[in-house]
Amino acid sequence: MKKDLSIDFLGVHCENPFFLSSSPVCNNAEQIAKAFDAGWAGIFYKTVGIEGMNECSPRFDVLSDDPSSWSGFKNMEQISEMSLEQNVEEIKKLKENYPNKVLGISIMGSTEEEWRTLAKAVTEAGADLIELNFSCPQMTSHDMGSDVGQNPQLVSDYTRAVVESTHVPVIAKMTPNVAEMSDTAIAAANSGAKSVSAINTIKSITNIDIDNMTGKPVVNGKSSVSGYSGNAAKPIALRFITELAQCEDLKDVELSGIGGIETWQDALEFMLLGCRNVQVTTSVMQYGYRIVEDLISGLSHFMEERGVDHLDEIVGKAVNNIIPSEELDRSFMIIPKVDEDKCVGCARCYISCYDGSHQAIEWDNKTRTPKILEDKCVGCHLCINVCPVTDCITPGDIVFKDGQSNSRSEKEIAQQLVYL
Repeated sequence: MKKDLSIDFLGVHCENPFFLSSSPVCNNAEQIAKAFDAGWAGIFYKTVGIEGMNECSPRFDVLSDDPSSWSGFKNMEQISEMSLEQNVEEIKKLKENYPNKVLGISIMGSTEEEWRTLAKAVTEAGADLIELNFSCPQMTSHDMGSDVGQNPQLVSDYTRAVVESTHVPVIAKMTPNVAEMSDTAIAAANSGAKSVSAINTIKSITNIDIDNMTGKPVVNGKSSVSGYSGNAAKPIALRFITELAQCEDLKDVELSGIGGIETWQDALEFMLLGCRNVQVTTSVMQYGYRIVEDLISGLSHFMEERGVDHLDEIVGKAVNNIIPSEELDRSFMIIPKVDEDKCVGCARCYISCYDGSHQAIEWDNKTRTPKILEDKCVGCHLCINVCPVTDCITPGDIVFKDGQSNSRSEKEIAQQLVYL
């Protein structure tokens, strides 16, 4: 199924919201042409610098319980290995051969002069958008990457330099290696950035090589802190996107979501928090460009089932439902219930509740079945989350706490349980 997935981003019409992020999946014109043919609406070209980078080998590591699928991915790769002149030629080829695709070009300099030079060069080459890489955590210079992205003044100065050097919309790519992202995002917006993209990779050490006594990957007996991505990074990305979406000083800034997107559901979550497009890398490195077919199909089916005709109808719909913890309704509990016909007698719910929660499950050794002790249960739902059998333990009765009232009826609360 294919629905109309078109959406405008910064005044640029996109056939769908799916972009490749600036990374090894966007190295050159030949590679990107294959991605465009597969169905991606646009790309953010691998970050262009004045000179090409000198890379280490090896430079990747993964976290995984299954060799066929990564939960997390570490990379020590920097920006493009090609010079500015070489990249300009590649961008020109793409613009000529794919005039209806969206070319976002990521750039990174170390001085205002370099930022201006880069902005002018990629604009003349045909960029539709320019993304400012303030966030790469493994640059070999402290004048570049995430060290700059943690400094609102430098973000402001470099953003202004680029805005003054181009006529195309400018996007500031934010680092998650900060306590709060809004300060640097506001600095970029006040200097002319029309959009913020987030998040770039998280500083990390994924594994320790116990034979070489260093981190992984091992480069001649040594390693370093560098960027972490993959589906395990998605919760952190969604947190930062929410912060940006709820910031009053950024209400006129459009958002581009990055971080752990593998499925159409992942993409939808970012859009519900206000993103008008999403950027993907790590899942493409695992499965190839054709995952865009699943993204398009899945989102189309969702829209058809929910009666959504255009993506604008869903962008930002979840933002106002993320509230401070002190405002959460604490007047009731939802007591789990066990389907004994589906129970396999593994006792995981009992062990987890006894050792890790409120000792609210009684275990019958003879029948190998659990029983919820309603007088002890606090409705935390740890048991639901550890149960290995689908729909064996589910939300059950709604119990209001003594002396507390609720502004919503039990029926309204129960309606939400359909989706749990």
